[in-house]
Amino acid sequence: MIKTKTGDLTFKSVALNKGAETALGMSRADIIGQLSESGIKGRGGAGFPVSVKWNFAAAAQSDQKYVVCNADEGEPGTFKDRVILTDFADLVFEGMTIGAYLIRATKGILYLRGEYTYLRGHLEAVLAKRRKEKLLGENAFGKKDFNFDIEIRLGSGAYVCGEETALIESLEGQRGEPRNRPPFPVDTGFMGHPTIVNNVETLAWVAAIFANGASWFKSVGTDRSRGFKLFSVSGDCERPGVYEFPLGITISQLLGTVGGEGAKAVQVGGASGNCVPSCEFERTLAFEDVATGGSIIVFGQNRDMLQVAKNFMEFFLDESCGQCTPCREGNLKLMEGLELLEQGRCPMKYLRELTALGETMQLASKCGLGQSSPNAFLTIVKHFKDEIMGRVHLSH
Repeated sequence: MIKTKTGDLTFKSVALNKGAETALGMSRADIIGQLSESGIKGRGGAGFPVSVKWNFAAAAQSDQKYVVCNADEGEPGTFKDRVILTDFADLVFEGMTIGAYLIRATKGILYLRGEYTYLRGHLEAVLAKRRKEKLLGENAFGKKDFNFDIEIRLGSGAYVCGEETALIESLEGQRGEPRNRPPFPVDTGFMGHPTIVNNVETLAWVAAIFANGASWFKSVGTDRSRGFKLFSVSGDCERPGVYEFPLGITISQLLGTVGGEGAKAVQVGGASGNCVPSCEFERTLAFEDVATGGSIIVFGQNRDMLQVAKNFMEFFLDESCGQCTPCREGNLKLMEGLELLEQGRCPMKYLRELTALGETMQLASKCGLGQSSPNAFLTIVKHFKDEIMGRVHLSH
């Protein structure tokens, strides 16, 4: 059940176009039913049920709807979507087609990370082949009055555009900043029309589910986290790379596979995720325990965890859009605190205040970037007090 090489991933065994052919032969109610039965949740990390999101968009009233693939893979330590786009792009476009048929969309957009520009030619070639085979365009898949095509748009490297409303703002030619919600994209998305936004992996799994059946998909994983998940594994391990595991696997099991035994900690979910210490390695990688979009960074015993926290905070200082005060000012204050800790000049009282600030940011920031940016700081301070305390200025 563990796939350790790209060529062994489940996607390789999925019959191309079978999923779309199956779905397009079903009623829209049955498509939603199949998605609901499979239990698939968004693979971007938030874990929102795909059936619910798509059902909302299908019920929305509009003369135009859109399907958007979020291929803005900007989370540090994440590179699995690049593999999917390189080797299994057809499945992604197939998943988009199923979504379009369900919600009655005529236009699809793949929002590609700017650093992945080199993939554009390959993706355009896949799209051209699908148009030639009548799998896109007018009467796609031989379905009368089903007209759907996909175009590729490039992002400009802004991390915040991984958030769906900031991505939509960028698509519309605006500065990539999160919108106030509600309304949600399923009601008021791209150009004010109902829009479903899903990431690369989610759409590929949708195609696989309709090709192989909901029962096949939900036969692995846990009751609340069905199916397989792809993980980008990097850091202090012998065998980094892209792995496929059933959801519910423990962190220690993952480390055993990738050669990361003896690690001090694992950052689950990239810079915006949580730092899990070795004493908690029996926790599971699942939506009900340690959720992740797919990034696993392994830290060996020689890593300075304060430097790890500082590195992540530097990233967020660069990437914050600056729109809301908790994120704009909060990240700056956390960074100042880390520098004081590094210099041995941070009083214990101030460290407690910084911890309270981080918790406030999690609640008060406008979007997921600001809400998750304190995570690394908070979890490292919590779990590595022995390293942090050595730098606290005890005279205050």
